[in-house]
Amino acid sequence: MSEAPREITRLFELAAAGGDAFTAPALPTGRPRLFGGQVAGQSLRAACLTAAGRAPHSLHAYFIRPGSPDEPLHFEVARTRDGRSFSTRHVTASQGGKPILELIASFQDPEDGFAWQAEPPTGVPLPEELPEPAHPVFVRHPAGFEYRVVRQPAREGLPLPHPYWVRAAVPVGDDPALHACLVTYLSDMGVVTSSRAPGSPRNLVTAVTLDHAVWFHRPPRADRWLLYSVDPVVNHGARGFARGTFHTGEGTLVASVAQETLLRPASDHGR
Repeated sequence: MSEAPREITRLFELAAAGGDAFTAPALPTGRPRLFGGQVAGQSLRAACLTAAGRAPHSLHAYFIRPGSPDEPLHFEVARTRDGRSFSTRHVTASQGGKPILELIASFQDPEDGFAWQAEPPTGVPLPEELPEPAHPVFVRHPAGFEYRVVRQPAREGLPLPHPYWVRAAVPVGDDPALHACLVTYLSDMGVVTSSRAPGSPRNLVTAVTLDHAVWFHRPPRADRWLLYSVDPVVNHGARGFARGTFHTGEGTLVASVAQETLLRPASDHGR
């Protein structure tokens, strides 16, 4: 694996710090603050390391403070419960002794059951039918993903407009936990922008994630094309809410996403 694509998987190589605690080194990306998807994905990785091989089926995260890309991260995992079929983990991610994210993840052993899903999106070109983006997008994120956008960004460096296709640039192995962590990383890309009401003003003094949830319906493969589509649901009280889905190229739904965001207009400087 070349060094550039390996940068994204290196994020999830956590170091043991005694008991159920783990650390991740600082990996500056040129951003003023840590990308929320990175912290959520690393927190899920910490939980996976204590779950005895059970696969994650959902996570719920609250973003408490902005993180710094120049400081190491510390993850403390609490083993809330281990049942016959399910395990629950509570992870606190912190920097400098202060929590920046709280995450609860649930894990399940494989079980037989019904197999059904709603109809997948229609009318979306396949990734092979789309050119590479005309403008670099997410230039401050670690290298390692490739994208195909249905609508080109208006300007260089803007967030990816939904829907878009995404996959890891090279194969990343068969560890299902790593693939779930990579999809968790991707699940925060472009969602804040997509949570705004259509036609709403763009001049916001604050636009950040408040809380984030992911449900894994089937084991995802982050190194195969996934269609990520997010739509706004409601805006009220300086908060936005959006829902999203990850589908394979064959139309199989592998994960769903929900996110609440803080959207403060430029005229409102409250805290």
